[in-house]
Amino acid sequence: MTILDRILPDVRRELDEARSAVSLEEIKIRAADARPPRDFAGALTAKGFGLIAEWKHRSPSMGEMRAKNVLSAPGAYEKFPVVRAISVLTNKTHFGGSIDDLARMAAASSKPVLRKDFILDSYQVYAARAAGADAVLLMANVLSAERMAELHELVLELGMESLFEVHEAEEIDTLPANARVVGINSRKFKSREGFVAAGQSSDEDFTLDFGAFELAQNLPAGCVRVAESGVTPATVASLARHFDAALVGTSLLRDPRGVGVALDEFAAALAGTGR
Repeated sequence: MTILDRILPDVRRELDEARSAVSLEEIKIRAADARPPRDFAGALTAKGFGLIAEWKHRSPSMGEMRAKNVLSAPGAYEKFPVVRAISVLTNKTHFGGSIDDLARMAAASSKPVLRKDFILDSYQVYAARAAGADAVLLMANVLSAERMAELHELVLELGMESLFEVHEAEEIDTLPANARVVGINSRKFKSREGFVAAGQSSDEDFTLDFGAFELAQNLPAGCVRVAESGVTPATVASLARHFDAALVGTSLLRDPRGVGVALDEFAAALAGTGR
């Protein structure tokens, strides 16, 4: 059983619980009443290479984040210019998040906010907009090409942007022709090993395959290219030659020196790249 085999049934259960709590009709009304979306893609490209900084409580690959960092991260993400946008994990079972976390971040930040979750259904897209999200994650390894295109059209209809996530060359071929922002995730979600059990933690992430970043040359021409997972200050400068942004989270939220120190190191590493 892969990590996706464990996660997706819980995603569907959380989706059913959300529908039971708030009807689709009500969530559509809330989405229509939400403040206008901010330009996610534009924020990633307006000032050169930058970061999508992630906020979460834990991850299946390494376990719990540092509580102090989780608390201080929203203020640091707002303060540091190298952070162009913010990603919020809303999956509860495996990441400890919620749609309320997203709503609080979207209300407090001046920067675009991405709902990062395993989006399977239009309800989740409407809920993201209702909570103030400016973008949502669409994963090519959990959605068919047809379903991904349908959800993307709804995302655009609501004024948001999709961050498409791919892991293999074959998945790039399934992207809609109008895909504007595409991320390559180095995490091996189809692996059966390397993920920690509930309540455990690891100091090393064994689920990464950095060779996936070589797929950057295969991405659609003109798209905004995002490197996801395992990016550190030591590697970000080399990635900036092939990507427009990087999504980082665990390296910020588990740094014992604090989020600000980690962001300073990312900014310093990028200072000489010209990106």
